Amino acid sequence: GPLALARAQRAQTARLLIETTALPMAEIAFAAGFSSIRAFNDTVREVYALSPSELRTRAPEPPTAPGTPQATRTAPTPGAISLRLPFRAPLNPDNLFGHLAATAVPGVEEWRDGAYRRTLRLPYGHGIVALTPRPDHIACRLTLSDLRDLPVAISRCRRMLDLDADPVAVDDQLRTDPILAPLVDKAPGRRVPRTVDEAEFAVRAVLGQQVSTAAARTHAARLVTAHGEPVDDPEGGLTHLFPAPEAMAALAPESLAMPQTRRTTFTTLVRHLAEGTLHLGADSDWQETRTRLLSLPGFGPWTVDVIAMRALGDPDAFLPTDLGIRRAARELGLPSTPAALTARAAAWRPWRAYAVQYLWATDSHPINFLPV
Repeated sequence: GPLALARAQRAQTARLLIETTALPMAEIAFAAGFSSIRAFNDTVREVYALSPSELRTRAPEPPTAPGTPQATRTAPTPGAISLRLPFRAPLNPDNLFGHLAATAVPGVEEWRDGAYRRTLRLPYGHGIVALTPRPDHIACRLTLSDLRDLPVAISRCRRMLDLDADPVAVDDQLRTDPILAPLVDKAPGRRVPRTVDEAEFAVRAVLGQQVSTAAARTHAARLVTAHGEPVDDPEGGLTHLFPAPEAMAALAPESLAMPQTRRTTFTTLVRHLAEGTLHLGADSDWQETRTRLLSLPGFGPWTVDVIAMRALGDPDAFLPTDLGIRRAARELGLPSTPAALTARAAAWRPWRAYAVQYLWATDSHPINFLPV
């Protein structure tokens, strides 16, 4: 039931913080959503058959490279929490972090010192996260204006990096196609780069219609600078939260530097998002949402399916009209027309969104490479 699920989620968040941070137990109890220290202690002991202090004592220390001192859990900088996000191996970080970095909106996202960093709009406040790929986990550093947002922030970061995928099941299915098999064997464990904010991604998908990656970043950056909420980032170059739908819906259409047709698409989308007549989220019905999006002016199959793939989380979303996919198909000897490629891709179901990642990765575009 809902209460049992919520309790299990609190216990899981508590264990993650106990084992991977040096936060005091009282702060962990609060951050995980417990109403009291007693409830925290009782729940952890009941779920894990160990007290919180015993969990921390038994937790393994983070692994290090050979020849370096063993890492330890050190006290975090005030306001910042460092933890490890586990995943199911294998995980190929190249296209995952490459895509996020190559499409990063200045002021909202950046690649700095080997980490993807971005601002987060959260229920109780805002945050900044830095995510660094490691061989057996993702190093996550969170700075939050309100600690109550910690479980939501962790969940959104895991979803953006697709860390709960089952790469073995995905790759086994895709390997049944003799053309895809060499691509999978070369770099197994590709994930679908998703998003921490579904409404933000839909707006950015519209801004990116029929323009280059660089142009899409420029359009989004102008919107952020003019209408985003400022944030302070003493550790880097992040300056704003991406504008909320309500703020974008209040803009005068003539102030938007874009063609009239795209301006209509943009204003219609943000109005529906602000009014709540269009809901985009992990709990959205994929097919119903596709139908709603297709009814909006300027929304074609590519825009709808890229939103389904990266915002809604549909693992079977497919982009047969995408130029990069058609070029890869042609070079690999797959059918290159949308109808024929869709028919061939039926054998890749229900993981066609992952097949898209393997096909995209045949190109030399920056989205396919881990930044240096």
